[in-house]
Amino acid sequence: MLQNAMPDPVRTRLIDYARLLRIDRPIGSLLLLWPTWWSLWLAAGGMPSLSNIVVFTLGVFFMRAAGCAINDFADRDWDRHVERTQDRPLTTGRIQAWEAVALFAGLCLISFLMVVFFTNTLTLYLSFGGALLAFIYPFMKRYTHLPQLFLGAAFSWAIPMAWAAEAGELSQLTWLLFTANVLWTVAYDTLYAMVDRDDDLKVGIKSTAILFGDADRVIIGILQALVVVVLVIAGNQAELGSFYYLGVVGMATLFVYHQYLARERARAGCFKAFLNNNWAGFAVVVGLALDLAL
Repeated sequence: MLQNAMPDPVRTRLIDYARLLRIDRPIGSLLLLWPTWWSLWLAAGGMPSLSNIVVFTLGVFFMRAAGCAINDFADRDWDRHVERTQDRPLTTGRIQAWEAVALFAGLCLISFLMVVFFTNTLTLYLSFGGALLAFIYPFMKRYTHLPQLFLGAAFSWAIPMAWAAEAGELSQLTWLLFTANVLWTVAYDTLYAMVDRDDDLKVGIKSTAILFGDADRVIIGILQALVVVVLVIAGNQAELGSFYYLGVVGMATLFVYHQYLARERARAGCFKAFLNNNWAGFAVVVGLALDLAL
């Protein structure tokens, strides 16, 4: 009802902002959220503080939205040549470039203030690295075929931040989770890049999907296997039990399903495999939370 009461220009502008920030597509936020919760729950050895759950859950959504704004700013001239992105509001001119930069800066500032007021000094120091990674990742596809690796680091930086906020220090377990998530991100974002591979080749955008070529599915499979191995090592080091390992088995089973979906490298199949990674991350969350609770 509120939406219907708005003047058409205001409603249209809000819809464009929502599209720029991907509010209508929460998959990226969820893929950021699950590993952040892995870190919070494991650092707490059970139930993390309500304050940290709220801060890092909101922070994930704010920083993912900020990343989308700066990504579209970086790609505003290239997106018109890619089938999936040619109608984005920044590309079509419905939103101006300065607005995207302002939204990026504003969302980063909000996230930074939450860290300042509700966490500790170590988390504050780590937050600068997260902001830097969020800013530089969108530009990497111009200079390297490994932008997915930079995305993996950006998507994983909440892990040491959440651990520091909950435990006040970092440990070997922190970096095992970080490593697993970087590997996982490269795997699922390569599936995502396979959707745009033909268009990216035409306009000169670099990606792991292009770098891996015909070996893409094999390398994704190797990365997925390494994710499972690292998570098993982390579980063993943390002395976790059967519920956690069932969660990891659930993730591994879904990885096999992703290979099936992408077997013909069709756009629809690769995109569906990418989206399904949400459930792979959630499976580990459920297993870890149950294991620590019971």
